[in-house]
Amino acid sequence: MKKTLVLFAFALALTGSAMAEDLAGYDRSPPLWTGFYVGLNAGYFWSGAKNNWVSTTPIINPVRAGTGAATVAEIVATSAARGSTAIVPTCFEGFIGGGQIGYNQKFGDYFIAGMEADIQGIAGGRNSAIGWSASPLPPTPLFWRTSLSTHSSIDFLGTVRGRLGWLITPTLLAYGAGGLAYGGVTMKFSVFQKIPGADPPEPPPLIGVSAYADTHIGWTAGGGLEWLFLPNWSAKVEYLYYDLGSAAGYASMPFVAPDPNGGLAFINVVRATTRFDGRFVRAGVNYHLDWSALSTERESLRP
Repeated sequence: MKKTLVLFAFALALTGSAMAEDLAGYDRSPPLWTGFYVGLNAGYFWSGAKNNWVSTTPIINPVRAGTGAATVAEIVATSAARGSTAIVPTCFEGFIGGGQIGYNQKFGDYFIAGMEADIQGIAGGRNSAIGWSASPLPPTPLFWRTSLSTHSSIDFLGTVRGRLGWLITPTLLAYGAGGLAYGGVTMKFSVFQKIPGADPPEPPPLIGVSAYADTHIGWTAGGGLEWLFLPNWSAKVEYLYYDLGSAAGYASMPFVAPDPNGGLAFINVVRATTRFDGRFVRAGVNYHLDWSALSTERESLRP
């Protein structure tokens, strides 16, 4: 929240400076809003999802579970088929920085429309957490205990957005933006399940691991302020919300009943899900290319 207030104060400072300069009536070149521009940006981002969800559900082998030889397997087959769900707290944030390229077109005296594409690397956009849950196994006093370890991260984040703005003064633009977002996401988890306190021979633990990594495509929307402090240079501050959707990973853990005949009693299927969304605030600087000046210069160099 402190970082947001600092950036908001920076935006107000830009607004006040731009308005004061316009009112002072400095003798300067006309503002160069129309054309291509390139720039750099840096800021801070927060994830929106607060939890990773991990659920376990046994797929029962009714023939094996009904032999009467595996008491624990029978208990699980009759009482734990509903499965269990654990919530592992997760929230990651970090610094974000990269570059952008775009094009603006001025319409009349006040309207600016354009497109902008950007890509940013993320420092610190990772989170690891540990949790556990316990499912009762009636009519025994035993509990099926589950230990969980999850890891989530966003490695890079980019957008391709349309921008539509209004010139508050000739050099100060307020705009809204929205469009496509994309990013590299990773999710890993490990699960360890055990029935402590069972009569010998104690059933073996179940262990499952899974890893997921991919590039997700979603959407983004937000807005900001941009101040053209020189004919070819502008500074901006903006806020954007992004949503890259959800990711899911799976693991299966076979349970072999501890009796002389052995055999598969059930398979525990584990599913972990997390959502990759959030918001970021950033400041940036753009250099606006004056194509008309370049064309004039080329014409003057011709023999």
